[in-house]
Amino acid sequence: MMGPEIASGFDSPPEREEMESLALSDASASAYRSAMSSIPASISASSDGDPLLAPPPTLHFPISSSASGHGGNPATSTASSFLDPPSYADVVFSPFNSHNGHGGCGSGADNGSLLRSDSSPRSARAAKSDYIKISVSNPHKEQETANSLVPGGGTYFTYLITTRMRSGFASNGDGESEPVEFGVRRRFRDVVTLSDRLAEAYRGFFIPPRPDKSVVESQVLQKNEFVEQRRSALEKYLWRLAEHPVIGKSDEFRVFLQAKGKLPLPTTTDVASRMLDGAVRLPKQLFGEGAAAQVVPQEVVQPAKGGRDLLRIFKELKQAVTNEWGGVKPLLVEEDKEFLEKKEKMQDLEQQLSSASQQAEVLVNGQQSIGETMGEIGLAFIKLTKFETEEAVYSSQRIRAADTKNVATAAVKASRLYRELNAQTVKHLDTLHEHLGLMLAVNSAFSERTSALLTVQTLMSDLTTLNTRVDKLEAASSKIFGGDRSRLHKIEELRETIRVTEDAKGCAIREYERIKENNRNELNRLDQERKDDFLSMLKGFVINQVAYSEKLANVWATVAEDTSTYVRGNS
Repeated sequence: MMGPEIASGFDSPPEREEMESLALSDASASAYRSAMSSIPASISASSDGDPLLAPPPTLHFPISSSASGHGGNPATSTASSFLDPPSYADVVFSPFNSHNGHGGCGSGADNGSLLRSDSSPRSARAAKSDYIKISVSNPHKEQETANSLVPGGGTYFTYLITTRMRSGFASNGDGESEPVEFGVRRRFRDVVTLSDRLAEAYRGFFIPPRPDKSVVESQVLQKNEFVEQRRSALEKYLWRLAEHPVIGKSDEFRVFLQAKGKLPLPTTTDVASRMLDGAVRLPKQLFGEGAAAQVVPQEVVQPAKGGRDLLRIFKELKQAVTNEWGGVKPLLVEEDKEFLEKKEKMQDLEQQLSSASQQAEVLVNGQQSIGETMGEIGLAFIKLTKFETEEAVYSSQRIRAADTKNVATAAVKASRLYRELNAQTVKHLDTLHEHLGLMLAVNSAFSERTSALLTVQTLMSDLTTLNTRVDKLEAASSKIFGGDRSRLHKIEELRETIRVTEDAKGCAIREYERIKENNRNELNRLDQERKDDFLSMLKGFVINQVAYSEKLANVWATVAEDTSTYVRGNS
């Protein structure tokens, strides 16, 4: 909040200190200071018989009783609601401005901790988590031990991640628990590992997507800018994980935030290695060599796309094609009509969020353009004032210069107000962008459900095929007196495969049901959070627009009052 303004109207133009305290855009700041330095602090004007030289009357800023906070008494109110927020904003909008000073973009632990101290829905969710504070700070450049083929890839940055647990992890000596703070250093690769482990362990949950790893972007952007963007993105990502009612309490997340030294979570094997392992296993699976040909029950709880089991990938691909084009209904299909309806609604919601996010960006760019244009026009009027002052011959020219300077002052104030308004608009409408980004997590959870169902369908189809083979072998063996030993041996092998496949099917069905339940709970949670977030967003957006419109109106009302003398003179 800026300092207080003059209580009475202008008998002379504003002081130089007041004008210089009003910020223009960075491109105009130096030119503004240069123009202001050559203008006298006070442009005097006196009447010398010219009827147009009558000085304007002493002016007071128009303040309504609701805006003044003192019953409309000008003697006890400030000169303008430009510098002091109007009472409308004070009374109705105070929750939304309670943390304007900390946006989470600073590099320090304090400024970047994203402490949720306001009364927004996000703050309420953070209050239910186990964490009081999560900050990412102090990026440090380190040397990669292994050589990298990517230019500049021989180095990487680690970040200090500081967390403060809410309670229950330490004693203060009096038998009472108190918050505990942890500090660990992590690199972006560790964040990728955490994301992969959460995706494997919590299928069906709407896990917030991690920031992208862009090697190209790291080479294009300035190093400091790229590191700061990544630091801020990581901090927001960790807070979103902490606010999740399940992920925030997971062992994987706690280990990531608390374990000293190297991250103990197992890293993800690269795709090439997984495909190579799958290629080695494939011949044994095709020729039925022992256990390699059988399905491992523990593996069916993970999607086949991992690449270690190529035969399973081919079977599920065949099943997917059969489901789509075979004209044969699978033994198990998605019959949850409520889920199918919500899935369709989520697809429509994603389109609407995308459109709304684009329009919000247009609005932000428009407000930014207006603010910049106001600053430029204020600078132009300052230069005009300078010219009028230097070239003035008559007193009327000096008065016009004084009035022009008042207009310049108002334009610069309006420029600053538009920038402040734009910052608030970005803060509130960013909710649209966040929920649009969350659609990636929603679609991923739905894909996990589809993949789990496809695994069950494939195992059921395999069991049907295996039972058919056993029936044929038994029928053929029954035609031979005493039975065919080779066929009987083959029947025993198939029955053992059927038993293992039945166990795998049971595991797959349980995993599918678990994912369904997770989807159901997550949809209900997301619906409630979206309702709360959008209500908060709309309230904040509307009230900010009203509050700053009132400020802008008061600024220009002052200018209108200053120039009302000319209107009365012309009439």
